Amino acid sequence: MALRILPSTLRAFSRAATKPTQLTRTFKTSSQLLETPSAAIPLRKPVGALRGGMLGFLLGTTTAGAGTYYYILNEYRVSNELLTEDIYALQAAVHKVHSYLTTLEEKIDAQEKKK
Repeated sequence: MALRILPSTLRAFSRAATKPTQLTRTFKTSSQLLETPSAAIPLRKPVGALRGGMLGFLLGTTTAGAGTYYYILNEYRVSNELLTEDIYALQAAVHKVHSYLTTLEEKIDAQEKKK
């Protein structure tokens, strides 16, 4: 008995699904949309992809070049200061050795004169 009821209900659902439904849509406009703008916005000339790409490339290259230049300039300054400090330290060491040798020579000359 249930088998006889089931197909009839399926047929009723399939008929309801195949019937076209009427959709109604109303179009409304607001008063703001109907008004024409009093002052037209000036149109800007669009920047082309090639011109924009070239401008971006040149700007990026210039920025990277300037950053690299200042980085290298700073590294050069730091290394130059370190080298100058090393030269002064070497000069002080040579001066100490020179003064030590002169005192030794004077002592040797004094001993030779005693003999």
